[in-house]
Amino acid sequence: MKRLTDNLNSDYIASANRLRPKGARKRIVAYVESYEDISFWRNVLDEWETDEFYFEVMLPSRTTLGKGKKTALMNDLGKGLGQWMIACVDADMDWLLQGHTVMSRMLCDSHYVMHTYAYAIENLQCWAPALHSACTMATLNDHELLDIVQFMEEYSRIIWPLLVWLVWCYRNDHYNRFSLMDMSSIVSFREVNPYHVEQTLEHVRKQVNRRIAWLQHNFPEAKGSYPKVRENLLQMGLTPETSYMYIHGHSLWDGVVMPLLEPVCVMLRRYREKEIQRLAEHNTQRQNELSAYQHAQSPLDVVLRKGTAYKQSPQYQWISADLRRLMTEVEAAK
Repeated sequence: MKRLTDNLNSDYIASANRLRPKGARKRIVAYVESYEDISFWRNVLDEWETDEFYFEVMLPSRTTLGKGKKTALMNDLGKGLGQWMIACVDADMDWLLQGHTVMSRMLCDSHYVMHTYAYAIENLQCWAPALHSACTMATLNDHELLDIVQFMEEYSRIIWPLLVWLVWCYRNDHYNRFSLMDMSSIVSFREVNPYHVEQTLEHVRKQVNRRIAWLQHNFPEAKGSYPKVRENLLQMGLTPETSYMYIHGHSLWDGVVMPLLEPVCVMLRRYREKEIQRLAEHNTQRQNELSAYQHAQSPLDVVLRKGTAYKQSPQYQWISADLRRLMTEVEAAK
């Protein structure tokens, strides 16, 4: 026998809210894909809570360990979404597909599905203008060894044509010939010399050009439709300088941003340690200062995950616009 809560939907939450004492805040349930997403969406939704409404962020199942976008959107749960019960998910490829699949149509068309507008949360956390500050917080050294924003923009311009090809392949059901993971392996790299970043960029450029030549040879029919896909992506708000926001999130994190920033952080720490050694008046002071400096540092990955500078990004502004529309609807229904 099913319990009433097994059929949880927006109407059920609305009814429960009406039974709450007068003056009590009304609850809006926000389902997320995984435990790791709870912190991010909690931080996003905090800004939209008022004296009258609050969000409860949770996984979509209280009875199983089911996770992922399908669990959050599909089956009866997806049908039950509304102003009092929303889903908060990664955009993945679904936003770029613009309704080509069932999942994409639900993500693009439903006012009650909030998504990242970047491939995933990791992409937002790797927003280029925030990366120098992340290095500073991790190393306590604000010296700029390289222009990280410029690097990421040039990197993005290099991979942009391949991103368009990726979307073209997915929209035309050729993802088995050129997949998201194929692209990730092409645009990732293992290490960067902070003094010669052009070497890494040239390596990526050669890899990209080689695959583009292969795609042009194998899909000659794309000659007429490829420019239309590119124009559509530009109209959606993508730019050649922000392509990195739409590649696979874990691949961006592990195969681009960390290999770029880790050697920078190593050098910044060495510079600070040499400065301490040079300025110390005696050995005891040197050891104490070095120990204090080492204890004050933070792991780079932790700094990136805790950062909120992405709230200045265009993608976050689009999330905010969706939430503003939702809260306007909620206010009207109170």
